[in-house]
Amino acid sequence: MRSRRLYAITKTLLNYGLDDLIPAKWLPWSLRLGRHVLFWMPNRHKDKPAGVRLRLALESLGPVWVKFGQMLSTRRDLLPPDIALELAYLQDRVAPFDGNAAKAIIEKSLGINDIAELFENFDTQPLASASIAQVHTGQIRLGENDVKDIVVKVIRPDIRRTIDADLELMETLATVMAHHLPDGRRLKPREVVKEYRKTLLDELDLLREAANAIQLKRNFEDSELLYIPTVYSDYSRHNVMVMERIDGIPVSDVEVLQARGVDMKKLAERGVEVFFTQVFRDSFFHADMHPGNIFVAKDEPLTPRYIGIDFGIVGTLNREDKRYLAENFLAFFNRDYRKVAELHVDSGWVPRHTNIEEFESAIRTVCEPIFEKPLAEISFGHVLINLFNTARRFEMEVQPQLVLLQKTLLYIEGLGRQLYPELDLWKTAKPFLERWMNEQLGWRAVVRSVKENAPYWAEKLPELPNLLYENLNSQQHIQRQLERQHQQQLMHQQQASRSSFWSLLAASGVVSTAWLVTESSTPLWPITSGVITVILGSLAWRSRPRANNL
Repeated sequence: MRSRRLYAITKTLLNYGLDDLIPAKWLPWSLRLGRHVLFWMPNRHKDKPAGVRLRLALESLGPVWVKFGQMLSTRRDLLPPDIALELAYLQDRVAPFDGNAAKAIIEKSLGINDIAELFENFDTQPLASASIAQVHTGQIRLGENDVKDIVVKVIRPDIRRTIDADLELMETLATVMAHHLPDGRRLKPREVVKEYRKTLLDELDLLREAANAIQLKRNFEDSELLYIPTVYSDYSRHNVMVMERIDGIPVSDVEVLQARGVDMKKLAERGVEVFFTQVFRDSFFHADMHPGNIFVAKDEPLTPRYIGIDFGIVGTLNREDKRYLAENFLAFFNRDYRKVAELHVDSGWVPRHTNIEEFESAIRTVCEPIFEKPLAEISFGHVLINLFNTARRFEMEVQPQLVLLQKTLLYIEGLGRQLYPELDLWKTAKPFLERWMNEQLGWRAVVRSVKENAPYWAEKLPELPNLLYENLNSQQHIQRQLERQHQQQLMHQQQASRSSFWSLLAASGVVSTAWLVTESSTPLWPITSGVITVILGSLAWRSRPRANNL
């Protein structure tokens, strides 16, 4: 099975001429020989650019490779721009599996004998089909007279086996690349595949996706910006998720939105606000916000509201990440490149030994040409890409959460400009960033910190006198122990000194006795000297330091 799959992958890669993407000087003799042996697998797409050939090859290899290409399209720090752009066009155009098989999976997962026990009007014809799962529509009975329109997401049967097999092959190929390509260390193929494995396996767990949806819905409860459908967690399992069916207009359908009188400028600006609210207020953002996962509510066209779906991939940021990003954006748009360089070092993204002057000069070289354009044409996403690529030359390791953020920002920015080409992303985002920074510094931050910690201190305040008394008692006890140890140490030193004195005299006595035995004609003197030596040795033994329990 594995050898057949490896053969199929090799054949596909060679038929699309992807071996041409690797410079000849990088190929060891063994691989060059192998390519000549397989001469009967020619490049059948010589008329197409390299990026197109790569995209078509991944599409023909199946869903696992399609999603891998989608993930690679966000790593513009690793790929040439034309290839990264082509990979961004990859779509999950996957044929659906049998609706009756989906019905059987739902019945087994929910522990029901027949789907009619819980659902009404369940449609075995899928509404949508993707690489990991497909979606069916229906209605669910929540009470005697409470029937809700829902969608049921079902993981494809046996997809885990396919994923595991292809991931093993990807890891093997990544290991070969890491060892044989001169640039293998920088490209980090094994780390990229490891990151992809985690992302893909997370998407297979619909309980995780349900939890993400519930968290996002709580964050935007009663919001005019974003609506998250209700997840019916009681009827969701690892391979089945039941969710409220929404009625919205796909955000990519610009003509329909305009025909309904939607305020496109406000819609675009609200998209930016939704993104920055998720990132800087909640530290929890939808990281797969491509147009297929975003809709616009049909009501209130002058104050349009977004609807989000598909929550398999989310990103989180800690306080340091958020502050790093906000300060970098503000410093960048103020052209304070020295500040940008210092922020990278202070935050630990580049090593402490980095030469600030050289780093500042490199950032200026990359970023100054951007400001030749009007602010409305400056791309936030490309700002991040330029910053990360420049910093990578100075040994910066880009964190996974920042890669997800970069991908999401590129989606949002592209969407905003599609909806309203004149959108000034900086003008829309700057007030938000400045307000957030002001809340993180100064007296507002102090007041907020006091409010956040007030319940904890209120709980601990009654215990404070006891804790203070115990601490003082403990300090006194420690002080007394230290004094006893000091006294015992002095006694040991004195005993050691006395023992050394008597030992020295005893040693002298031994020498004297030995000399008298050999030289004296009278036995009295050696006997006397020996007795004195024994006495001195006894005194040295008795005055030796003894172990004490401290």
